[in-house]
Amino acid sequence: MSRAPQPPGHIARSDERLVLDAGAVREWSARTAEALGRDRAAIDAINVFPVADGDTGTNLYLTADAAHRAVEAVFTAPGALGTSAPDTADAVRAMAHGALLGARGNSGTILSQLLRGMAGVLAEGADGDHLARALATAAASARAAVAHPEDGTILTVAAAAAADCAAGGALPDVARRAYDGARTALAATPGQLAVLGRAGVVDAGGQGLVTVLGALVETVTGETPEPPPRAPAPRPAAEPGPGGAGEPCGPDGEGPGYEVLYLLEAEDAAVDLLRARLDALGDSLVVVGGDGLWNVHVHVDDAGAAVEAGIEAGRPHRIRITHFAAPAPAPVPAPGPAAGTPAPAREERAARAVVAVLPGEGLAGLCAEAGATTVRTGPGGPPAGDELLDAVRRAHAREVVLLPNDTELRTAAAGAAERARAEGIRVALIPTRAAVQGIAALAVHEPGRSFDEDVVAMTAAAGATRYAELAVAERQSFTSAGVCQAGDVLGLIEGDVAVIGEDLTDTARTVLDRMLQAGGELVTLVVADGTPPGLADTLEAHVRRGYLAVDTVTYHSGEGAPPLLIGVE
Repeated sequence: MSRAPQPPGHIARSDERLVLDAGAVREWSARTAEALGRDRAAIDAINVFPVADGDTGTNLYLTADAAHRAVEAVFTAPGALGTSAPDTADAVRAMAHGALLGARGNSGTILSQLLRGMAGVLAEGADGDHLARALATAAASARAAVAHPEDGTILTVAAAAAADCAAGGALPDVARRAYDGARTALAATPGQLAVLGRAGVVDAGGQGLVTVLGALVETVTGETPEPPPRAPAPRPAAEPGPGGAGEPCGPDGEGPGYEVLYLLEAEDAAVDLLRARLDALGDSLVVVGGDGLWNVHVHVDDAGAAVEAGIEAGRPHRIRITHFAAPAPAPVPAPGPAAGTPAPAREERAARAVVAVLPGEGLAGLCAEAGATTVRTGPGGPPAGDELLDAVRRAHAREVVLLPNDTELRTAAAGAAERARAEGIRVALIPTRAAVQGIAALAVHEPGRSFDEDVVAMTAAAGATRYAELAVAERQSFTSAGVCQAGDVLGLIEGDVAVIGEDLTDTARTVLDRMLQAGGELVTLVVADGTPPGLADTLEAHVRRGYLAVDTVTYHSGEGAPPLLIGVE
């Protein structure tokens, strides 16, 4: 192993590391997870900012554990021996990626961005000078990821650690100076953030970062650093601070009632718009990541709207919702009216209803049986905003979930929702783009749970459903798959023509195969009247033969619908 140049006066001991090689990264990740696991209860106990929910230590531990498991996966993967052994770049990138995927809570999300910022520099070099640069990059990128950064938090501690080792030098010296700078900054946090001063504690996230840097010092020096002074358990605050300084936030408290986290696959431009939208919805907004994969964290009152914003931006998954203050259990509502019937002639509204736009009589009837108020798409095209507003009114419910099931309806549906809200109806618009996404959402609808939880579950089910449609070309035209002729069968996946064929069944098989290449657990087939006899049976058999772990369910849409709709969950 090559040795880095050392500053004058530095005498390396035999147990010191002068380069953070892959083995050292592995040891650091293990020590970090172990140390946070040991300290999690103490860190939880001093957690009063941004919400006094007592889980910062647990969230940091779970984030670090996910990072360590990702590093271990690199070392234990087939071929990870000899010339294929992981190097520093492999190890630090795995650590950062694992933290991104497993980030929990506000501080865990920030920690994942700190590790990501470090990884970019340490992948280029792993001596003391690179570590100093890595810490500076990490502190800057983490601060940029927080919508409204506060002094006296983990961000302040990270900046101090970077500042105290900015001069670089030998790796052990840089690690020690970073730790000492973080430790000093942590002790000062009660004087920087009022809520900490009132509670008599240091910042919990900053405490966790000091633990992370202490594990780094142990890894590169072989010595256990002096621990920061333990803060006493928080004392009751004289008055609640912003964002729930003294008590958990909630619908009747000082701040938002829910913490929303999800992973998001999206382009940079879409994430910029998402940040602005989520910032308007709530607080404690942190968006970290890059290269098409992001971890989103925000505190809001309307959890469904936060997830809906993610769907607008890209593809959210691993959605987690936490209640800061649990509301009283809602009574189980009476069943909603059947589709197409007048509102009940009574003063009392139903608690909740679902309004869904659907093609074909059969599909509309199916959803009506499930309790939805339905709106049919007709030969003239999708319904107008007035028709959607009328359907929301006809549902006669205090809360309405609206499923447009068509990309062309998004603007009209949003307008109808706003007009209904002005009339005192609570409306959540789930931007479903196809009928199969609406079916998936309706399948998990539970009127007995809270509105936000129901919307989140329905949104997640819709977002997890890829969709396709088979149609017959009416004229010659240019498509993303080439030139089609009148009468050709078009296979559209996620709205784009992906397959051009001559036979409906053969084209459907090809579309199914392309969709299932990305995995799937359930295939939904929606078959219209007039399709070849036995089409559904043929496709179900095709899935059973080629994809043993995939189930298939078939519905009949009747007249007025595309020949075949496909959903893959």
